[in-house]
Amino acid sequence: MRKIWDINPNASPALAKDAYIGVPFKVNREYAEKFSDRWVILSAKYGFIDPDFVIPENYDVTFKRPDTNPVGVSTLIAQIREKNLDKFDKVVVLGGRDYVDVVTKAFKDFEVTVVAPTLGLPLGKAIAKVKRAVESNAPFDC
Repeated sequence: MRKIWDINPNASPALAKDAYIGVPFKVNREYAEKFSDRWVILSAKYGFIDPDFVIPENYDVTFKRPDTNPVGVSTLIAQIREKNLDKFDKVVVLGGRDYVDVVTKAFKDFEVTVVAPTLGLPLGKAIAKVKRAVESNAPFDC
């Protein structure tokens, strides 16, 4: 994910909701803020983080490359419990296959349905689908 330090290497620590600056994140954030009871960000470095989590500096960790040492599923499971994310009936994942796969594995033993309404769509179509939902005030029926 594109981060604020990619355009300003000297930027100060930032709240997670402001640190990620790519169009996909911004569109997904708008959807989450509009339609969810609670939303978190899945960081490959930190795991499930709240929007006001402070990210101290840039990092280059991704689920696509195991050699970057992304957060493990066992850590995510612990975070699900700590953050009470398992109290929801449904978790909506707006992200690519790597993120959907990790979230699905993390929630496997919880009574939570994981849905990914944009899974399999090319990035541009996924962004457009989320934008349409926000603009029409119609959350995904999933």
